[in-house]
Formats: sequence, structure tokens, C-alpha cells
Amino acid sequence: MEISDVLTETYGRLPALVRAAVDGLSPEQLRRAPAPGANPVGWLVWHLTRVQDHHVADVLDAEQIWVTGDWADRFGLPADPDDTGYAHTPEQAAAVAPESARALVDYHDAVAERTRGFLAGLRPADLDRVVDEAWDPPVTLGVRLVSIAEDDLQHVGQAAYVRGLLLTGR
Repeated sequence: MEISDVLTETYGRLPALVRAAVDGLSPEQLRRAPAPGANPVGWLVWHLTRVQDHHVADVLDAEQIWVTGDWADRFGLPADPDDTGYAHTPEQAAAVAPESARALVDYHDAVAERTRGFLAGLRPADLDRVVDEAWDPPVTLGVRLVSIAEDDLQHVGQAAYVRGLLLTGR
């Protein structure tokens, strides 16, 4: 199996997991935190998608999908390319207001499609390219792609758990 196939398989699992986490939830449910200070399903899915969008756009030296079209409006937010949700306060997390589960799925699908196209063309040597020199050691493309996948998989699992809490009334 080629490295691009492994990464495509990993990232390719996310859209179905995102759909399962938000399917049938109302805008109110998407915004409901399971406890004070905890993140709601809508924020978790928005954040994991923002991280992928931000980081993949950076390695492609391209504009983020978030700042094109009407994505930010569909979430009640400004189209700030630097806002991925990192270090959000509970108040900032509560301000992420997806208009619907469809908005989350549509945004994730748009980001996933670009990521899939990028991964399809990867060669093993590409993974050694340094993409971020702000760290010691500098971050390579391979490390960045693993980091994005790890973050996204953690957050989609959290979203599925919070969904379960919402639907069972806990």
C-alpha cells in the first residue's frame, strides 16, 4: 500500500463519522454543551473541520475554504482565517452557531474533498518537506498530516459521545 493510500483511507473515514455525529440533531442540540465548560457537538465538528481546512490550506499555500463562499455566515461567525477554535473560551465555543447539521456536513465535505485531492498526489519523499519551522524540531508534512488526523479523530469521537449524551437525556 502506498503512503497516499494509507492517508487517503485515514482521512476518508472522517466524513461518515461527521455525518453520524450530527445526523438529525437540531441547531439547538448542536449548540448544547453537555456540562458547563464542555464543548457542544457543533463546536467539535466545526473545530475539527477548521483545523483540517487551516492546516491543509497552509501546506498547499492556498486560501482556506472557510473564507470563500458563505461558510462563516452559516455558522454565525466572521470569516477569520486564524480562528480554528484553539484556546476558545466556553463563551467563544457557544458562539459557534451552525445553522443546521447540513451546514457542518457541507463544510466538512468541501474540506475533505480538497484534502482527498491533495493526498492522492503525495509521494513518500513529500512527507519529509518541512512545513512549519516555528517548532523544534521543525514540523514535516508527514508529522503535520498525522497531527491533523489525530486531532480530527479525537474530536469526532468526542462529538459522537456528546451526541449520545444528548439523545439519552444525560
